[in-house]
Amino acid sequence: MLRRDFLARLAAVAASAGRGMAILAMTSHGQDARATSRGRDGSSFATTTPTHLAASAAVRLQRISISTWSLHNYFRSTRRSNFNLPGPMLALLDFPDLIVDRYKVHHFEFCTTHFGSTEPTYLRELKYALLRTGSTVVNIPVDIPECGRHGTFSDPDRKTRMAALDAVKPWVDVAYTLGARSVRVGPGKVDPANLAPTAEAYKALAMYAQAKGIRVIVENHGDFGTKHPEELVKLFKLTGPGRIGALPDFANFSDETTREKGLKMLFPYASTVCHAKGLEFDADGAEKGFDFPLAMEIARKAGFRGVYSIEFEGPGDPYEGIQKTLDELLKYL
Repeated sequence: MLRRDFLARLAAVAASAGRGMAILAMTSHGQDARATSRGRDGSSFATTTPTHLAASAAVRLQRISISTWSLHNYFRSTRRSNFNLPGPMLALLDFPDLIVDRYKVHHFEFCTTHFGSTEPTYLRELKYALLRTGSTVVNIPVDIPECGRHGTFSDPDRKTRMAALDAVKPWVDVAYTLGARSVRVGPGKVDPANLAPTAEAYKALAMYAQAKGIRVIVENHGDFGTKHPEELVKLFKLTGPGRIGALPDFANFSDETTREKGLKMLFPYASTVCHAKGLEFDADGAEKGFDFPLAMEIARKAGFRGVYSIEFEGPGDPYEGIQKTLDELLKYL
């Protein structure tokens, strides 16, 4: 009886989730209802928004996601020792309800560090939480040691590199189970002078992920692509057309000149998501850590049709920081 009741509830909310998935493809630029944008990597996002709805807040919210990293200090696995703001600790299973209720946003990035488990029972519960709130997971940032700053995903030794690949594949399976569009996978410790091992690892991962309908994307993050974004573009070309894409992060650059150059280089390769970073805001609510309007303009001119994922990393109350980043995004969508 309990199983039948669970399945009945699951079916009842599936329709609303499907509507959320359909609206995710909408844009806010008043395009024709049947227009399609195609990126350099060959992927496409259909624009199904009628012109007269383009400016509505509801449609603009469908272009926005919120990353669990924005509230990382409320997850035990990523809480910093010096964080002392009040508020209850979070579990990933509660995240969809929290975000939908507070911000009316129905799309998320779930960081791997915030999963309580990857067991089938846990994933079913998580999927039900998404279905019940009419929500989707846009992307899963795969933050595991093998893909970190000193990781082995780009190791010169092929056996070591393939072991790192095997550590990533289960997260592609999780993404598939939850209906995510992509996984963000870091390259590990990279030798910029020899990107061949890195490209080989990404080719193998892309083949595995594409069979499940999952995109593999790479962020300007850590030591790779933040000072020299052309390194990322070189990797995309070495890996092969359409195999992997970019996750442009607005803030992860060494200076303003590199930011403008880097975003212009990366957005043509971006299809699913970018990081609309929130750092610090002035009295009028404008981002003052970097030129937010310029970043949005570069994305628009590149024809970006994906989702802007809020990743607040500034001081103060992260709940307020998310709201300020959301307000800033809504100004320019």
